[in-house]
Amino acid sequence: MNFEAVKSIYFFEMARTRRTLLQSVVSPVISTSLYFIVFGAAIGSRIQEVEGVSYGAFITPGLIMLTLLGQCISNGSFGIYFPKFTGTIYEVLSAPVAMTEILLGYVGAATTKGLLIGVIILLTANIFVDVRIEHPFMMILFFLLTAITFSLFGFMIGIWAGNFEQLNLIPMLVVPPLTFLGGSFYSINMLPPFWQAVSHFNPVLYLVSGFRWSFFGIADVNPLASLSMVAIFLALCLGTLAWIFKTGYRLRN
Repeated sequence: MNFEAVKSIYFFEMARTRRTLLQSVVSPVISTSLYFIVFGAAIGSRIQEVEGVSYGAFITPGLIMLTLLGQCISNGSFGIYFPKFTGTIYEVLSAPVAMTEILLGYVGAATTKGLLIGVIILLTANIFVDVRIEHPFMMILFFLLTAITFSLFGFMIGIWAGNFEQLNLIPMLVVPPLTFLGGSFYSINMLPPFWQAVSHFNPVLYLVSGFRWSFFGIADVNPLASLSMVAIFLALCLGTLAWIFKTGYRLRN
C-alpha cells in the first residue's frame, strides 16, 4: 500500500475544501439552520410532538442525513470528475499508484468532509432544539457507514458523468426528493396504509429511520433492516467500482 500517494490525494482534496470554505461548509450549515427555523418554528408550532419527541428534535436526524447524503455525493463525484474534465486524471493513472489507493484518497476526503459538516450541523441543532442520543455507538456506525457508502456512490457518479449536467443530475434531482419522501420531516405512520407501503421502496427511508432510532429509540422500520440496507448498498458500490477498475470504464478511454 502506497500510503504517501493516498495521503497526497487526500490532503489535496481537503485543501480544496479550505479554499472554498464558504461553499463547502458555511453554505450547507446556513441552509440547514433555515430548515430548523422554518420547519421547527412554523410547522413545529402546529405539530407539538411526533411519537413523544418534539417536532424540532424529531426532524434533526433527517436534516443531518439530508445534508450528509448531498455533501458526500457531491464531494465524491466532483473530486474525481474535475481531474477528468481538466485532463490531469491521466497523470494520476500513469503514476505508480493503484486504483485502490486513488479510491482511498478521494473517497476518504469526501467522507471526511461529509462527517465534518454533519457534526457541525449536529452541534448547530442544539442551538434550536434539545437533542439526545440514546444509542451513541449505533449513531456513529450509521453516520460513518452512510458517509462512506454515499462517498463511494458519488465517486461512481463522477466516473460515469460526461459533463456537468450529468454530474449534478442525481445529487440535485434524485437524492433530495427521495430524502424528503423518506420520512425526514414526518413519520410514515402518519401516512395512509397505501403510502406507507410505497414508502418502504424508498431506500432513504431506511437510512433516516435507523439514524433517528439511534437518537430517540423510535423508528419506522427495524433498525437491523436499516443497517442491512446500508451494508447492501455499500457492497453494491464496492462491487461496481471493482468492475470499473477492472475494465477501465470511462477512465482509460
